[in-house]
Amino acid sequence: MTTSNQHAEIARAIQAAPLLSPIANQLLQVTARADHEMKEIIDLVKCDSLLTARILRVVNSAAMGLVHQISSVDHAVSYLGERLVVGIAIAECTNEFFGKPLEGYEGESGQLWRHELFTAIASRAVARHARAPLPADLAFTAGLLHDIGKAILSEFLRGTSNELVADIAQGNTTDYLTGEQERVGLDHSEVGFELSQHWKLPESLRQVIRHHHHPDAAEITLRPLVYAVHLGDILAMMGGHGTGSDSMKYHLQQGYTDHFTISKDELALLLLECNEEFRKVESSLASIKET
Repeated sequence: MTTSNQHAEIARAIQAAPLLSPIANQLLQVTARADHEMKEIIDLVKCDSLLTARILRVVNSAAMGLVHQISSVDHAVSYLGERLVVGIAIAECTNEFFGKPLEGYEGESGQLWRHELFTAIASRAVARHARAPLPADLAFTAGLLHDIGKAILSEFLRGTSNELVADIAQGNTTDYLTGEQERVGLDHSEVGFELSQHWKLPESLRQVIRHHHHPDAAEITLRPLVYAVHLGDILAMMGGHGTGSDSMKYHLQQGYTDHFTISKDELALLLLECNEEFRKVESSLASIKET
């Protein structure tokens, strides 16, 4: 298949991708604003009975370990925080999208979602070390969506992983992103950006999806956010939560030191911290699959 034909097929796959639910999209729009308030999130949740039920199920799950059950939506949203509320909303409407195997990356079913979730947790942890104020919960949300392009591109990379990994090992290809471009003419960040436009995501999230492997290419005001997810992505792969054959086949961009007061030793400590939170959050969100 020629590159132009592949581009056309990928464009069709993007258009055919399931849309985010209206409530999930509204939550992303609200939480991307620096001046939003928790009341806006609570009011949105109250408009969706299914999301309300899932949030109450998560907050009262065994993983949360609450002594007394929470029955109030206001209390539940305040307790979980906006990051988990957004995570629940996204997980609810993209389970099939994130849960399918990444055959082009030799990734198992659910591996993409676990990678996105760990990256989100790590991105939020990194954001707390920013030199200038950076909304940690926005970093979480951005991390949760940064690799959406892989869900589309995977199908077009079937059967290429062994050769691609060998090319990187032999120095014929610089990294996995370049290998994707060489094989189909696009990489997962470009495909993800096109999907983010299809989903009408806020510009800050689009920038992260497009530039998370090369943060210096992002708009200057958004570079700290993009770098937070860049580091979160690397930490996820270091922690064994990659997406398959491409794990640790990307470069760490050293420009992060301009935006974060964090050493490589501190990154290793963050990884331990994120492992513990990941287990708790993954167990909590798993309860929504039982509804």
